[in-house]
Amino acid sequence: MLRVALIGFGAIGGSVYELLKGDAGLAVTAIVVPAEGVAAAQALAPGVQVASSVPASGIDLVLETAGHAAIEEHVLPALARGTPCIVASVGALSAGGCADKLEAAALAGRTQVQLIAGAIGAIDALAAARLGGLDSVRYTGRKPPQAWKGTPAEQGRDLGALTQASVIFEGSAREAARLYPKNANVAATVSLAGLGLDRTLVRLIADPATAENVHTVEAEGAFGSFALSMRNKPLAANPKTSALTVYSAVRALRNRAAALAI
Repeated sequence: MLRVALIGFGAIGGSVYELLKGDAGLAVTAIVVPAEGVAAAQALAPGVQVASSVPASGIDLVLETAGHAAIEEHVLPALARGTPCIVASVGALSAGGCADKLEAAALAGRTQVQLIAGAIGAIDALAAARLGGLDSVRYTGRKPPQAWKGTPAEQGRDLGALTQASVIFEGSAREAARLYPKNANVAATVSLAGLGLDRTLVRLIADPATAENVHTVEAEGAFGSFALSMRNKPLAANPKTSALTVYSAVRALRNRAAALAI
């Protein structure tokens, strides 16, 4: 049985924990949260070790769901110790040098860091197409107005008063990640699998006509072309996140424990 440490116990981490209860091949044996959150997490996960750092022993695998700061503080040291890690906050890799640091730490620890696909599909096809030559990749993210609250989308517009779809951003994936860090995971994932942060085009839309998070990826190149559109239900605990992100994380964990994986 693989012993898993969860970094973060918010909307995503808590949901992953609930889905893994009773799993035959995996067990959450540690939860890592800031010191002030230890008591609350312990109450929600009785019997699980809760601490403010990843245990140095007794852990086979780490899943990060807590953002850029957690990658710096917890994932890099775990990798350097030789513990494989799965990263859900792929948007953090849009920060300069983050991807290089992760790779260097994994090499130092002779282990691997895996980035999950999260809320988007066709990442395997996009990464394969890159090998044959990609010409263009475009990602469009369409979410209900309330999902963009607390972001630059509120500047110059009343999100609650929108009556039709409004483009709130159009530019590179790198700029999208800088301005919308809490909504950047899909754009960053598409970029890392394809043409990179500077050559991947991103359009973000606030649409009062949708109650779902709609992700569309269009790619063209020597392989041909594809267009994928996904309509994801938002995570109840956090409308900025698609519920599929949780399932993607659980799938990645279970693939590590499975004899046959796809």
